[in-house]
Amino acid sequence: MDSTGLLAVGAGVAIGLAAIGTGLAQARISAAGAGVVAEKPEMLGAVILLIAIPETMVILGFAMAMILLLRG
Repeated sequence: MDSTGLLAVGAGVAIGLAAIGTGLAQARISAAGAGVVAEKPEMLGAVILLIAIPETMVILGFAMAMILLLRG
């Protein structure tokens, strides 16, 4: 049985859900970070780092998608 279609759907779900989760996380972090930077400008570096951390979730979703697609 050919499972190429199911692998493609799994890859799409892996990257799609990771992107949605990252977007939700970054929205909340960015809103809070804007308030922090408004009161303490010296915290800008920490806020940028905290905004970048959820991006690893998309990278892991992409890696999982590639594993699924290259396996089939």
